[in-house]
Order: sequence, then C-alpha cells, then structure tokens
Amino acid sequence: MKGTTVSPLLAALLAPAIASAFVCGARHNYSSGLAHRTPAFVFSVPSKRGSVSVSSEASPSAPLSSASSPPATDGTQALSEDWELDCYSRPVVDPSTNKKLWEVLLTDASGSLRVCAPLPSNRVNSREVRAIVEAAVDASDVKPQTIRFFRGAMFNMISIALADVDGITIRPSRCCYRLADWIDERMVEVYPKMPGYRLSMAVDGPASSFLDVRTPVKLPDALRGEKYAYVSLPLAEFLEGGSITSENVGAGRLCPIPEAKSLPADAFVQGVVILTPRAGALAKWLAGTEVASMRCDLRRRTLVMEADISTQYLVAKLNDVQREEGTAFEEGKDQLGGLHFVSVQVDGDDDEPAGFWLLRDQEAAEWDERGESETISDGGVVQTARIRHECPFKVFILPTDLHDSKCQSFPRE
Repeated sequence: MKGTTVSPLLAALLAPAIASAFVCGARHNYSSGLAHRTPAFVFSVPSKRGSVSVSSEASPSAPLSSASSPPATDGTQALSEDWELDCYSRPVVDPSTNKKLWEVLLTDASGSLRVCAPLPSNRVNSREVRAIVEAAVDASDVKPQTIRFFRGAMFNMISIALADVDGITIRPSRCCYRLADWIDERMVEVYPKMPGYRLSMAVDGPASSFLDVRTPVKLPDALRGEKYAYVSLPLAEFLEGGSITSENVGAGRLCPIPEAKSLPADAFVQGVVILTPRAGALAKWLAGTEVASMRCDLRRRTLVMEADISTQYLVAKLNDVQREEGTAFEEGKDQLGGLHFVSVQVDGDDDEPAGFWLLRDQEAAEWDERGESETISDGGVVQTARIRHECPFKVFILPTDLHDSKCQSFPRE
C-alpha cells in the first residue's frame, strides 16, 4: 500500500486499532461524538485475529482489552471482499461552531464490518478518507477487492481518495444495500439522540426527487437482448433453504433480503428475464454497469434500466398491454420494499442463467410499518410447493407461458 500523509491526531487514533484485537467475530454499533470534540474513531473489523474496536472517547491511558477468543458462533456472516463507503454530512450541527457533523462510514456486503469515523468539517478531504480506508484494510484479514459508493456529490473526492489504494476497484454504484440500511438505522437510533440534531436535515440516501428531469439514453448494443418478458419467482427461493444462492447466479449478485420486515414466504418477487443467444457476453457487460434496478415509468410508458450512480438506459417503450404488465411489476416491487430481479438467459429452458441479479429499488415506495404485506400470487392461486424444485429458473411465473409469441422484442433504433 502506498504511503499516505496522515494528520497526527488521526494517526494517534488509528495506531492502537491496528495493533489490538478482541471479542472475535462480534459486530458492534456505537454512537459518535460531535465534531467539536476530539473525533471518535469507531472501528469494528472481524478478522482471524479478532474484532478491532476503538473509540477515542475512552480514557487515553486505559489499556485496550485483549483476549484469545474462539470464533463467533452467533450467526455473524464472514467478511466480504465487497465493501461500501460513504462520506457525507449528517443531520447534526455543533452548537459551538454551527458546523455540520461529517462522517466516514465503511461497511461490507455482509454487514459484518462497520467503521465510523467523524471528521471535522475543515478536514473533509481525500487524504483523510484514504487514511481511514487504509487503516481498515490493514486491520482486516479479508482485504476488499471492490469498494462501492453511491453519492454523486462526493464522486471526485472519493475517487481521488481510493485511486492510490492498492488492489481495490472503485465502483460508483447504487447497490450499497448494507450501507443504506446502516445509514437508515443511524438516522433513527443514533443522530436524534445527539446534541445539535436537526430533523429538517434528516433526508439522506439516493432518494429520487420530483425535480429529476433525466432522460434515459439509448441502451448500448452490448446490453441489448433479443426478447424480454415480465416474470416472477417465489420469495421462498431466495430465503434460507431456497434454491437460488450466490453459487448459481452466474455473473450476477444477490442483494440482502430485508431482515426487519415481515415477508410472507408465499409472496412472489417480480422480475424481467432477458433472452438472447449471447447470454454469457451480455451478462458480463451487465455486471460491469452496476445495474441498480429495472423500472417501469408508467407516465412516460417506458421500461428503464437504472445503472451506476445516475445512468438511465431506455430498454423499451410500452404499449397499452405492456403498460398493464409494467403496472403489476411496479406494484409487486412496492409490496416487497423494492425487491425484484433481472435474469439473462439463452431461453426459458436454461438450468441456470448466465447472470441473475436480485435487486432492491431504493427509490421504491417506503414500507408501511403498520400494515402487513399483501401476498402476491399468480392468478390468485399460490402454488409454492409445486414450483419448488432443483431448477427454479425454469419455472418463472408469467401471465402466460414463456414462448416467443408472448415475449417482447427489444426495439432496434
């Protein structure tokens, strides 16, 4: 890793974190100090040596505890090589300086890693962000291969910060699911309890705006299949004991299923299947775009693919029949908190797709915490037992059978 100039204060905070370890495998949540205090660096990195946890608000003379502990058996997931990063201001203002609290949040795709480092507003720069990331990488036995971030406003600073971190691919992406969940958690449980909290500032995440006037661009030829269709699969296939896992999704990825929500096992996840003889090549191209969601814009009558931080691709224009199918697709997404999928296959008889993405539209309608999710079924009949077998990708549930006369062709413009 290339050398980085670190401020003396940050170096003093990070040094004991890299040198000490205790409580193997546990994941911790901590509330942070205000920016006008000595910045609290909160660090939780599960590793083979143990979990590192440091807070500068502890007495500087108190020695850190360390013990030889067995690996965690509390269900904590293994640390992932895919990490997620955010650096932004929070809805907390220091009363003494009237400056916003800034934080660097770093987590991984499993949610096992959590690093929280507040930054004074006059030290928000790429050098400080790079120092925090490098410290986390050094302290972890599982090194990240990819770091994703979703904020377009911080694109330049984060790109510069991570450019010199060896062995890491930077991916601007809205697929920062664990990070989004953690930010939402802190918005509810942490920031409101801090002095200087401002409710009016508590709007965060990659939410859409009524001022969004982006126009989808033409779908690149490399991402264009021959035909597509709206389909669905049982939610049970994605849960523990289901048939769809990270081992059989090809070039795709599976987003985490929301744990805090009551999801009926007989619900159906809506999706779009793309059929093409060049499924392998298209799936690899799609993996490189950081596909975030598929969305039917019912007002404009278009099917849109959302990718990276802000890119929109026009997949197809919808006629009246397709618009009705798109309405059902969007309703199904809303009922499951934005969950949906994209599958790339040669045809409907493939045992496994070339690429399968379980996605969560973070711009979908919010969950109604007071109500129960409505069961999604095919024609009003739920037949979960019938469709659970070794090859779930062969049994998409469609309004009609999956054959050429019912699939929609990609427009050729």
